[in-house]
Amino acid sequence: MKIELAVNGDRQQIDVEPRRTLADALREDLGLTGTHVGCEHGVCGACTVLVDGDPVRACLMFAVQAEGTSVTTVEGMAGQDGCLHPLQEAFSTHHGLQCGFCTPGMLMSALDLLNREERPCRARIREELSGNICRCTGYVGIIDAVEAAASELAAEPEPS
Repeated sequence: MKIELAVNGDRQQIDVEPRRTLADALREDLGLTGTHVGCEHGVCGACTVLVDGDPVRACLMFAVQAEGTSVTTVEGMAGQDGCLHPLQEAFSTHHGLQCGFCTPGMLMSALDLLNREERPCRARIREELSGNICRCTGYVGIIDAVEAAASELAAEPEPS
């Protein structure tokens, strides 16, 4: 089936089998390998992307279900100029990553949270990221990073 969707702001048309997952279409058909595939059961959160602004486990969604939607992957977080998003910078600064496998899903889940709440408390950040499994960091650096990014984004003046 031919489907059309916007991925990171670019219109894409791909031919996919009806059973192909969105994660596989992103990785294999579009070359966006930042979306990681972990458990393939929707449990680990490594494949989290935003579909029309909502977090979705790309391993549980068929690509054909994304027809006509707007998908944001971790590659779409960076600015047009290539500068990292404040969340990405904060993950680096606050040691919110080690092996990096969970990082794309953590970033996308955190981005969703910060799109909805300007300054979430640490408990709220923990709650929102609880669906993402990290096997290396102990989560402290991740929570610190999201909190720091929230502060930085809240302090930025709105573009005119």
